[in-house]
Amino acid sequence: MIEEEESAPKKYELLEDLPGIGPTTAQKLKELGFHTVESVAMAAARELESAGISEKKALVIIGAARSCMHVSFVRADELLRMRQNVLRLATGSKALDELLGGGIETQTITEFYGQYGSGKSQVCHQLCVNVQLPPERGGLNGAALYLDTENTFRTERIVQMANHLGLDPEEVAKNIIYAEAYTSDHQMFLLDNADEVIKKNNVKLIIVDSLTSHFRSEYIGREMLARRQQRLNKHMHRLIRLARVFNTVAVVTNQVMSKPDVFFGNAVHPIGGHIVGHTSNSRIYLRKASRGPVRIARLVACPYLPEGEEIFKITENGVEDVSEDDKVKPRRR
Repeated sequence: MIEEEESAPKKYELLEDLPGIGPTTAQKLKELGFHTVESVAMAAARELESAGISEKKALVIIGAARSCMHVSFVRADELLRMRQNVLRLATGSKALDELLGGGIETQTITEFYGQYGSGKSQVCHQLCVNVQLPPERGGLNGAALYLDTENTFRTERIVQMANHLGLDPEEVAKNIIYAEAYTSDHQMFLLDNADEVIKKNNVKLIIVDSLTSHFRSEYIGREMLARRQQRLNKHMHRLIRLARVFNTVAVVTNQVMSKPDVFFGNAVHPIGGHIVGHTSNSRIYLRKASRGPVRIARLVACPYLPEGEEIFKITENGVEDVSEDDKVKPRRR
């Protein structure tokens, strides 16, 4: 029994608990955006160099942080058991949930893209309310972190959706942590410093609405493309780390562009190219139906689900399934 206790991994609660980190170094790490042991565990050694930590020492620190998180090689059967910890968040539409394999899963990035007015931000508002529901109602009993880059967040919609679900709008609003990003640098800064907020507030949903707006407007021209993609890549990998470490749902919305040289198929494509495409686990293309509040959601990419389409609607109550009167046949692309 004593030997088992001695071989058990040590539990580190604070940065100062990690070997070789004193108060001064801990403060420097926090200034770099590493506020928790979990964030250090997912860091690369070179990311700690700015805190005055050598590569050799950084590897020791990161190794210690990872030791209490069981980050190691595992067999596929063990991975299968670990996947049982993945949770799913309901969207408000059973049809959309079915398209996504039962809802939006934690530990991955889910991307919604589409033209203006397709319902991307409305879905995000609904998720902010739904995440606070108990699991038996499709929620995760957690809070939401909302990074807004286009000033699209509206508390009035939160109130409407909360009332429809029988929730106290004021309590729902208290559990949504909001920040508006004014530039791409500010957007990255907010996410880089979000780990402590996520841990303290039991955040189970991280939203970036929209992911590419600032990057698209600030990095103009082909000569800026490589720089933009590098920073966008870093930003998305920070998001996926947070989602995995804290077992949260991560949702991003994305703008689109039209390719006039495409004569066959869909000429509408999401911004961000392969960087966004490779990092997003599931990509859903939203578009308006021919009439009314009906929207068409197409699952474009997912590692384990087939492509497909479903319809839902966005009303004053929020995201809902369509009735027989609302139904229109989805257009095939």
